[in-house]
Amino acid sequence: MNRKTLVLPALIGLLAPTLAACGGSGSGDGDDPIAVGTTDRFAVSKEVPAPFDPAYSYDAGTWNVLRQTLQTLMALPRGGGEPEPEAAQKCGFTDTGNERYACTLRKDLKFADGKALTAADVKFSIERVRDMKMANPSGSNGLVANVETIEVQGDRGIVFHLKSPDATFPYKLATPTAGIVSPDHYSKKKLRDGFEVDGSGPYSVKSEVKNDQVVKAVFTKNPNYKGSFEPENDKIELRTFVNAAGMGKALDSGDIDLMTRTMSPQQIKKLDNSPGKDIDLVEMPGLEIRYLAFNTNAPTVKNKAVRQAMAQIVDRGALAGNVYGKTADPLYSLVPTTITGHSNSFFNKYEQPDPKKAKSMLDAAGIDTPVKLTMHYTTDHYGPATKKEFETLQQQLNDSGLFDVQIKGEIWNTFRPAEREGKYDVYGMGWFPDFPDADNFLAPFLDEDNFLGSPYRNKTINNELIPTSRREADRLSAIKSIEKIQDIVAEDVPVLPLWQGKQYIAARDDITGVEWALNSASNLQLWELARGVSD
Repeated sequence: MNRKTLVLPALIGLLAPTLAACGGSGSGDGDDPIAVGTTDRFAVSKEVPAPFDPAYSYDAGTWNVLRQTLQTLMALPRGGGEPEPEAAQKCGFTDTGNERYACTLRKDLKFADGKALTAADVKFSIERVRDMKMANPSGSNGLVANVETIEVQGDRGIVFHLKSPDATFPYKLATPTAGIVSPDHYSKKKLRDGFEVDGSGPYSVKSEVKNDQVVKAVFTKNPNYKGSFEPENDKIELRTFVNAAGMGKALDSGDIDLMTRTMSPQQIKKLDNSPGKDIDLVEMPGLEIRYLAFNTNAPTVKNKAVRQAMAQIVDRGALAGNVYGKTADPLYSLVPTTITGHSNSFFNKYEQPDPKKAKSMLDAAGIDTPVKLTMHYTTDHYGPATKKEFETLQQQLNDSGLFDVQIKGEIWNTFRPAEREGKYDVYGMGWFPDFPDADNFLAPFLDEDNFLGSPYRNKTINNELIPTSRREADRLSAIKSIEKIQDIVAEDVPVLPLWQGKQYIAARDDITGVEWALNSASNLQLWELARGVSD
């Protein structure tokens, strides 16, 4: 039987999920581990020496490993909404300016190795990430860079003194960047190379490695864990696959019990239209976005008229529909439609695709046509449809007669370092949010120390609008500033938003908790899964 379940997460605390687990009930306490498939690849290289170190890791795949193993002071509740205490017993701002944030740890916390976890370990962990910026200049360091000092009060009390107001700080403490690690296993000034992870989260993990790549990560329930999650299983295996086709075959044959990111649009369509008798497809809202990014200092795209012309030509509806079908929707801002503060700024400025308007923009700027440029994309990080997506973009731009575009794909471990070093003029990226707030779809791309390493700077955004929005604990009060940022981005086009994706999981129907296994921000919650009774 194929059963489609639509889960509506409580994005920004607006909705509350009420769905019960599918397929029966069970504790998952048997000897047979639940096997989960993914096309995320975890590899060590000279360019990527420490994929599982929170001071280095900054992509959805590796964060999904760390979320199971490293405890954080705060965590997002299972259906979304505002962060709640996890390793902490309680947390909150103690001033009216959102600059002093205090937490009290739960009693008797321990790391998986049995060592006591204290406030000093929290201080060590967050200072370590904050102070190791050069380990990954475009990494997640920016999430804790606003921490000026950390005050320890006994074994359980900890106070963060921020450099400037930041109402989103509780969300940042819920990310793996703020994961608590032990000084016994992690150096203050050096990355922990390889795939070892030691924390106090729901699971411990051991990786099976071949040719410097993880082929299987085995998560075993941590008997010392004390937190807000209640693991429904004793063991989970996360198995990596080269492509979605191989992952799908493993599910069909029973080698794995569940497959998640990233399935192909064709697989999703097939499961939706031609259900298997014992495989269920679950569809969920998502906050994944895709966009083109620009090196605004590169000669080919330095003049914003070139970037504006591309924004005027690209047909997002055709792109999403032809490549991704029902699994994606066109996006006209960096901020997804389901996030408070979203504005259709790109549609408001450019309306429908129009090559004639694009030509007028280029002519007014004295730009000779066709404009020659190369768009780069990663072949193995965002799913099997990425190549077709870029072939479609190439055709749309070239058919206008205003561009002569070539496309080139690279594996992620080559692509990402080259992008950070500014070697690409135009390149495709995706974003799975650190937390579900508009700030996290804007600041990472626009701050001085931005995730992309982009040279684009706007003083109004950085000195006025982002700081103003972060002063507002009530995020509805921040909408005015957030909308202004989106309008400036649509005018300057340092990035070009393309589409927003939905999320899917396919699972054998004796697996329960599937509807909770992936939250709106694409975070795996493996502790929710268990074996039940087949339909």
